[in-house]
Amino acid sequence: MSVPVRSAAALLGALVVLPSTPRAQIAEQRLHLNPVIAKLAEGRTVYGLQAGVDMSIGSARTAARAPADYVYADMEHNPLDMPGLYQFHLAMADRAMVLKKGNLQPNVALMARFPPEADESQWVVKQALDMGLHGVFFNGVDTPEQARLAVSYMRYPPRRDARYPQPKGVRGAAAANATWIWGLTTEEYERHADLWPLNPDGDLLATMMIESAEGLANVDRIAAVPGVGSLFIGAANDLAHGLGVPADHPDVEAARRTILAACKAHAIACNITAANADEIVRRVGEGWQMIRTTVAAINAARPRLKDPKTAPPPADAFVLPR
Repeated sequence: MSVPVRSAAALLGALVVLPSTPRAQIAEQRLHLNPVIAKLAEGRTVYGLQAGVDMSIGSARTAARAPADYVYADMEHNPLDMPGLYQFHLAMADRAMVLKKGNLQPNVALMARFPPEADESQWVVKQALDMGLHGVFFNGVDTPEQARLAVSYMRYPPRRDARYPQPKGVRGAAAANATWIWGLTTEEYERHADLWPLNPDGDLLATMMIESAEGLANVDRIAAVPGVGSLFIGAANDLAHGLGVPADHPDVEAARRTILAACKAHAIACNITAANADEIVRRVGEGWQMIRTTVAAINAARPRLKDPKTAPPPADAFVLPR
């Protein structure tokens, strides 16, 4: 056999083997396909960016290779554009990274926040998950009852032999768009499409936003709801308004400590916005596991935190979130 033919045969063999490799790893290693959950399960810090009005293909490609773990699309304060969100997610697909990593886990997960309050969001959650998103940020979670409803919207109804049947899910079964993005069969996707840490094998994250005095008063009970994966305070602007004080008031910092304590007590992640590297280092030291910030701040903070995940600083396509 000539060298060119031998090389072509070797390449063909590689192409034949590669499609089965990720599935074998998924089945044997229970690989988390959500990079955020993969890191949280290891006790590591997770970094996030915000995508706003720019849902272009170029922005999606920048997001897919950003030195972060998730991108969060704010569609509460920006236009609600579901086709644009799906196109953004499709454009984040990175086949070169699949080949490099040898599995189907993206480097950056896509999550989103929508206009409806938590207990009114079933329709938009269905849309978001069926287009393959890795998690949902729920607005205005004031009570544990609202959190339970939010959790139920993200879960499929349990099978008779389910190990984690409660809270009972109500999500409809039609995930063809999600399976295309995740690269899985329907059966494989449904196994992964459950909430972590309620289901240790789950790859969806339900984040409850604490934005009011009522939510703050109930934060421990909200954090205790099975299926809640993280609490999010952001920059605390809404919470400051809810408390009737300026954003720099001591009561706002006290509220952050209360929310963080609830997260620690119930072993879920706590998510906060940090404006710069100094603030990232401070918040990580306090125990915040998810930091929403900018590319520049991430690259400046990681060496100080001895974070092994490094990347050259690309142009920052993401402005500091509100």
